[in-house]
Amino acid sequence: MNRPLALVIALAFLSGCQTFAPGEPDGTPPVQEADQKVQLEPSQYGSFSQEALFALLTAELAGQRNRFDIALGNYVQQANATGDAGVAERAFRIAEYLGAEQAALDSALIWAENAPDNIDAQRAAAVQLARAGRYDESMTFMESVLKRQGDTHFDFLALSAAETDPDTRAGLLQGFDRLLAKHPDNSQLLFGKAILLQQDERPEEALELLESQPASQTDISPLLLRARLLQSLGRGDEALPLLEKGIRLHPDDKRLRLTYARLLVEQDRLDDAKGEFSTLVQENPNDDDLRFSLALVCLEAEAWEEAIVYLEELVERRSHVDAAHYNLGRAYEALNDEDSALQEYGLVGPSNDYLPAQQRRTELLFAENRGEEASADLARAREAQPDYAIQLYLIEAEALSNRNQIEPAWSLINQGLEQFPDDLNLLYTRAMLAEKRNDLQRLESDLRFILEREPDHAMALNALGYTLADRTTRYEEALALIEKAHQLNPNDPAILDSLGWVNYRLGNLDEAERLLRQALERFPDHEVAAHLGEVLWAQGKQQEARRIWRDALAETPDSSILRGTLLRLTGSETL
Repeated sequence: MNRPLALVIALAFLSGCQTFAPGEPDGTPPVQEADQKVQLEPSQYGSFSQEALFALLTAELAGQRNRFDIALGNYVQQANATGDAGVAERAFRIAEYLGAEQAALDSALIWAENAPDNIDAQRAAAVQLARAGRYDESMTFMESVLKRQGDTHFDFLALSAAETDPDTRAGLLQGFDRLLAKHPDNSQLLFGKAILLQQDERPEEALELLESQPASQTDISPLLLRARLLQSLGRGDEALPLLEKGIRLHPDDKRLRLTYARLLVEQDRLDDAKGEFSTLVQENPNDDDLRFSLALVCLEAEAWEEAIVYLEELVERRSHVDAAHYNLGRAYEALNDEDSALQEYGLVGPSNDYLPAQQRRTELLFAENRGEEASADLARAREAQPDYAIQLYLIEAEALSNRNQIEPAWSLINQGLEQFPDDLNLLYTRAMLAEKRNDLQRLESDLRFILEREPDHAMALNALGYTLADRTTRYEEALALIEKAHQLNPNDPAILDSLGWVNYRLGNLDEAERLLRQALERFPDHEVAAHLGEVLWAQGKQQEARRIWRDALAETPDSSILRGTLLRLTGSETL
């Protein structure tokens, strides 16, 4: 029977009542006013049993009462029982609205099977099969839509394969090539193939395919993909004019302008980016995500006052509130308005910005010699937000340690460990404090405990290995620990520094120099510079050692490590 039978039945019985109608294209079910009268011509329902009619009517009544689970269950049951295309479509629309994936797939397949000439039915089946990872079957239905010259969703089909394995994507790519052999100029097929090539990390081929097609010069989605591909290939300067052309063709398209604005940010054209985001906010005044992006661009451009305006608007609109307060703190801090910054940081609630706000607030208070106030605030915060207690202990301990208040930091960490005795972060911090207190036995004990729990804890391996190399003569043991850390994190400059230093202790000067040069290149730190300079000095390269120390001192003039190295090797703390 070629009609939306269940809806007709329900309305015939319930003229004047609200109905649960099929979903709109955006997925939102339309609402029919309760007093709207629906006049229907009499229909024949002879091919349905009384049981089926009752089940369908029950489904409609359930839908009116927001019992969509019952409505969906009855419709899916009757779609299977009757094979009626109208009933199956109705089941599909409800399932899609509810996000019931299996029911949507089952009912879409019934609908497509019983309405082979209905493009919507074939497309729905293709999309649902793609969502289920059944790509070969999905391609079959897509081809059916293609033959009827309907709009396909090859882009969705390609995008849905993003998280699959390479073999699955390769098979899907073959399916696209098979269809392209029959429809070589189909822009939707070509766009879908370009997406697959991008996912397969073949950006040059994807870009070449898009650039050969006229549609990619004017259509929005291919333009955006071309811009992303150019960006991934380090050719962002070519992507900008492409997006500018797209904006001229589609001046009201939000996606093009947003991509263009973000690319301007990446290329450090912050003033231009600010202008683009301002235009987007003016055109979309209720889009607070755009307003927040504009505020962040203003912060990057050091337009502090302008950023404050947008961030305060977000607070007033009760949108991105915690992030707005945190970034207001950053802006006021840049303007040297510490009181306002402290106030804003203090207003940040539990969120991704809570701990950064607490850290900045703590640093500001300690910098103003208000350490007792900072400690009291953090104690209250640990009481009020127990889920953040460990991190708050670490924030306070770091602030104390940075100011060489080792004993207060030591007492604080032990207090934290009384509350959280097995927390590895607290134990690691205590180990680092133990080194500063010359308590190497406690350092080794805590780090060994961590390594018993997590044998691949690279930071603990490196810390223990470096301490053994620097403060003892257990060089071979130190080398084994540091080499294991290096295997876990081969590009970590701190580990490279440790590995270079232990090789120096073992007398492997050439290897030590090689490793320490790598470490200093990746992380120009005063301690690494001190180590490399000492190795060069031992090799008779005193002039180069002095140059490295001089450069490091220019950046970190108060480095006790550098000064101590100079005094030990040259007899003076200055060069």
